[in-house]
Amino acid sequence: MKWTSALAIYVLFWAFSVFLVLPFGVRTTEEAGGERVPGQADSAPHDFRVGRIALRVTIVATILFALFQLNYHYGWITPISADYLGLANMAVR
Repeated sequence: MKWTSALAIYVLFWAFSVFLVLPFGVRTTEEAGGERVPGQADSAPHDFRVGRIALRVTIVATILFALFQLNYHYGWITPISADYLGLANMAVR
């Protein structure tokens, strides 16, 4: 695999990992015991730390990408092994 392809796949893993990481460890202003700003959404985080979130996302994305690369190299899960409907055995007519 070319390094540019690997980089593109890592960026996709990173973007996907944002949605995995964001819900964890978030406390609303009400849960933190703070004062809400007028117009603030009830679900808005009290203290949003971009650096901490980016670090967590990077760690998760790196682990997932490493598993992807290992699977790419060793072939643990192939398209044939993931074919639960048996479509690979059907002849094209």
